[in-house]
Amino acid sequence: MSRCKFDGRSRFATWLTRIAINSALAKLRKKHGSREVPLDEPNPTTETAPSRDIPDSAPNPEETYRQNARKRVLHTAIRGLRPRARKVVEFHQLQEFSGRETAQMLGISTVAAKSRMFHARDELRRVIVLKGVGRSNRANA
Repeated sequence: MSRCKFDGRSRFATWLTRIAINSALAKLRKKHGSREVPLDEPNPTTETAPSRDIPDSAPNPEETYRQNARKRVLHTAIRGLRPRARKVVEFHQLQEFSGRETAQMLGISTVAAKSRMFHARDELRRVIVLKGVGRSNRANA
């Protein structure tokens, strides 16, 4: 196995990494063949063919549509906020900065940032209720 000898033309770490990658790929190739189950042949261990239904964990199209509609309403409502309130929402809620970090980035006090966030949430609630998005629907928006 002269292929496994380190001849010094590359760094040792590069050579070792390539060996590890090749070994992992070989194992994956070897396991791949053992996981295949023919769908057109009955299972010899049972009298009837087992159900081959694979559960789909993706939301159904209606739920996907509802979620997208809620997101559109929420983003439209956020865009409709006054600029000072919108910036607080963008930093604190959308980018998940803390109240203190949000205040620092905007050059205002933490109390002012909290106050703006309170008023922004109140305004967003009113807009969302007017658009007909109910309380249970907002939880996932």
